[in-house]
Amino acid sequence: MAEAIRVTGLNDLVRKLKRVDADLPKTVRVGFNEAAQLVVDYARPRVPMASGRARASVRAQSTRTAVRVSEGGKRAPYMPWLDFGGKVGRNRSVARKFIKSGRYVWAGYSHEHDKIVATVQRVLTDAVRAAGVEVD
Repeated sequence: MAEAIRVTGLNDLVRKLKRVDADLPKTVRVGFNEAAQLVVDYARPRVPMASGRARASVRAQSTRTAVRVSEGGKRAPYMPWLDFGGKVGRNRSVARKFIKSGRYVWAGYSHEHDKIVATVQRVLTDAVRAAGVEVD
């Protein structure tokens, strides 16, 4: 399973960008959504579709300093089972082969990792340049 991308000092950077221009943190958040959308675009078409709820539940969510890809929820509570597998039902009679790294979201993250890193670097570099700081 791939590890999450952590940007050391991101909270401090976003606070300082906000001092320069109140819209820069929003630019960072929107850019991070672009990175998360790479995973969503990989995972969604691979999710089995009966009603479409499970497929639609795979989406990007973000805050000022974090972005994540979520799946499932109230409309598709079975989506994690579709992704990772396991046994469900009253007698654990419905089984799907368990895959620790998942079939859709984590697989998309692993597959798109290099593009995600490049997107995050580009977004942060563009935000810092927009703040008037020269970047090598």
